[in-house]
Amino acid sequence: MRADDTFEELIDDAVRTPFQGWDFSYLKGRITESALPWDYATRARERMRVAQSMLDMGTGGGEFLSSLAPLPPSTSATEGYAPNVILARQRLEPLGVKVFDMTGDQENRQLPFPAEHFDLVINRHEAYVGKEVWRILRPRGCFLTQQCGGRDPLSVVEYLKGAVQPTDWTVATASKELDEAGFRIADQRESYAEYCFLDIGAVVYYLRAIPWLVEDFSVDTYRDRLFAMHTHIQKQGGLRVQEHRFLIEAVKLRC
Repeated sequence: MRADDTFEELIDDAVRTPFQGWDFSYLKGRITESALPWDYATRARERMRVAQSMLDMGTGGGEFLSSLAPLPPSTSATEGYAPNVILARQRLEPLGVKVFDMTGDQENRQLPFPAEHFDLVINRHEAYVGKEVWRILRPRGCFLTQQCGGRDPLSVVEYLKGAVQPTDWTVATASKELDEAGFRIADQRESYAEYCFLDIGAVVYYLRAIPWLVEDFSVDTYRDRLFAMHTHIQKQGGLRVQEHRFLIEAVKLRC
C-alpha cells in the first residue's frame, strides 16, 4: 500500500467517526502520554469525602463526574456545549445530579447558583472566573482545577499554521488571579509532559474534537500540511508534542 493510500484511509476514518461528550476512546492505542505528576481524580475523591455539596464545571458528557460516584448528597454540573448538555443529563440525572445549561455563558462569568452554595468546586479544563467561583463557595470551601496551559499544544498548531504566540496562562498567572479573588493557594503544580500521535488519523480526530485549537481546521484546508505530518509520523514513528498542564487547589478564606 502506498503512503498516500494509507493517509487517505486514516483521514477518512477519522472524519467519519463521530465525537460525543468528552470521550476520547477512539485515540486509545493511537496516542501515548507521559503520566502527569499528580492524579486529578484521586485529588477530587479525597476532597469529596468531606463535601456535602459539589459542582463540576464543564462536565462534558458527564463521563468523568460519573466515574467519581458515589457523589456528595447535593451535586450539580455545568456544561456550555449544547450537544453535551443532553448527554450529560442522560448520564448524570439518574445519579441525582442536576445539569445546568451554560451555552449562553461559555466563559462562566455568572454561575446560576446562590452565594456560599458549595463545599467543593471541581474544574477540569474549563473556563472560570475566580471571583465567581469564590462567590459560590462556602467559607473554607475548596476549588480544585486542572487546566490546559497557554503552550498546549502549540507544536501541533504550529505544524499547520506556522509560529503562534503562546498565551500567558500558567500556574503562576492563575494562582495570582485566585489569590486576588480571595483564595489561599493550598497547592500548585505545573507539567510539560510529552505525548505522541502515532498516526495522522489520531491528529485529525483530536483537532475535530477540540475545534478551538485551529478554528478554521478542515482536511481540505490543511491537506498538504497533514500529508507532511503523516510522512513525518511514518518516518519518525510518531509526532511528539508537549502537553502543558497545571493544577491548583485553592481554599476560600475571606468572606
